[in-house]
Amino acid sequence: MVRSALFAAGFVTATALLVFLLLPMLFGSRRAARRAGAVWGQATIILLRALAGVRHEVRGRLPPPGSIVAAKHQSAWETLVLAALLPDPVYVVKQELLRVPGVGWYFRRAGQIAVDRQGGASALRRMVLEARSALESGAQLVVFPEGTRVAPGERRPYHPGIAALYRETGAVVVPVALNSGRHWSRRGYRMRPGTIRLDFLEPIPPGLQRRAFMALLEERIEQACREIEAESGGT
Repeated sequence: MVRSALFAAGFVTATALLVFLLLPMLFGSRRAARRAGAVWGQATIILLRALAGVRHEVRGRLPPPGSIVAAKHQSAWETLVLAALLPDPVYVVKQELLRVPGVGWYFRRAGQIAVDRQGGASALRRMVLEARSALESGAQLVVFPEGTRVAPGERRPYHPGIAALYRETGAVVVPVALNSGRHWSRRGYRMRPGTIRLDFLEPIPPGLQRRAFMALLEERIEQACREIEAESGGT
């Protein structure tokens, strides 16, 4: 609990400081604003190690430019750390995040793709158009197919938006498995010391039918998550 409290205080303080210290990046290119996200991610990595005793290990090859990164979502960790790991990430995020004071400025300037989850077909078409533009520029498009954080061992349906992006952009999809929820709680700042593992899995090439793609993506991610959990001593 002491480690969790220290990290929470350090994280909130560091975030507030970075919002103001990195303001010049808001007046640069979109890619410069994305680098602000990388600085935030690196600062989080340092705070996790120093205050919470949480480290990480990455396995597999980094996704190539112009690929879709489809990641398991268990905590805030992957949202922050993928920004530090990937050369040029663009996230598909819920629209509400762009309204967050401070952080939302950077999301908007960096060209993160905001989705109105109540917008229906028109929102989906807009997301696909923006995603295609980001991928053509060489960015890695980060998507959380479950649409929300899911605690380790739990399952949620994978949303069809990922299939639309796969079909309409013709991009390679790189599945990502991890066990971040074992060390950073799904909600809040409850920490458990140890090593978070993130695996970039075998890419899925374009051209599969929708049903086959969705089944393969879910099976590959969920199976790898079970293996990571088993290796780390979970059930």
